[in-house]
Amino acid sequence: MEQYDIVIVGGGMAGLSAALYAGWLGHKVLLAERQMFGGQIVNADQIENYPGFSEGILGADLVSQLRTQALKFGAKMQYLEITSIEKHHEAFVLESNEDTYGAQSVIVATGGNPRHLGIKGEAELEGLGVSRCATCDGAFFADKPVVVLGGGDTALDEALFLAGIASKVTIIHQTEQPTASAALVKRATGIDKIEWITSASATEIVGSGSVEAVRLNNDTQIVSAAVFIAIGFEPETALLTSLIEIDPMGHAPVDLHMQTSMPGLFAIGSARQGSAGQISSVTGDGVTAAIFSHRYISTK
Repeated sequence: MEQYDIVIVGGGMAGLSAALYAGWLGHKVLLAERQMFGGQIVNADQIENYPGFSEGILGADLVSQLRTQALKFGAKMQYLEITSIEKHHEAFVLESNEDTYGAQSVIVATGGNPRHLGIKGEAELEGLGVSRCATCDGAFFADKPVVVLGGGDTALDEALFLAGIASKVTIIHQTEQPTASAALVKRATGIDKIEWITSASATEIVGSGSVEAVRLNNDTQIVSAAVFIAIGFEPETALLTSLIEIDPMGHAPVDLHMQTSMPGLFAIGSARQGSAGQISSVTGDGVTAAIFSHRYISTK
């Protein structure tokens, strides 16, 4: 069993920031990511509100730079799925799909999974026009009309990317005004290809073999070749349920140091209670958790 000072579970912006600082503080660090380093931010076409980039930066470029920094300070990164976390006396034991790892402290940065609508046609047409990633699937719908469901930053990022591919992009959201940042709303409203339907929700995704339309709660039907669903994320905290009490929304309660009720166990980003959900804030979570993980180890 290989031993580390700090094991970080999840390689999004929060986890990468924690790895950078933990390595900078001189610790032996393992960052385990099961799918894609950077998480959802990799798909962002343009990030305009991250400090230090006045002209904006591609999500993939920001992740690449941060990952390079963390590696520079000695953090080890592996594609691994951590399947369980246990605490034995003063140390943690983490099982994975490949091996077992020991750690003095653990930082959980597992993020979340895309929320589902739970409407007819969503599951049946998944991969047949129903998508949750415009940069992954948008090219399949070149010069065709598409729908984006959601009014937050992620939804508008998707719509802006798709506007360069599709013949028309219809954004449908439940509120009168979108919840996305003013900068994204301004960009989207300035594009002729993008249309808005407000105060409405999808009740069915219609299609036989592929998406053909979206039916709304006002009984109207929008013709569309694809539906991109961007309505938020459910925190992925299953690894923590045997260790601490999770709140009713699935988040891990933490103190100001990002520490859970279990000493040495930290939760950051979308996994923690009270996260603002912004790139800058989850990056700060990672820095905070690394610093106080360092202090925890130093006082053992």
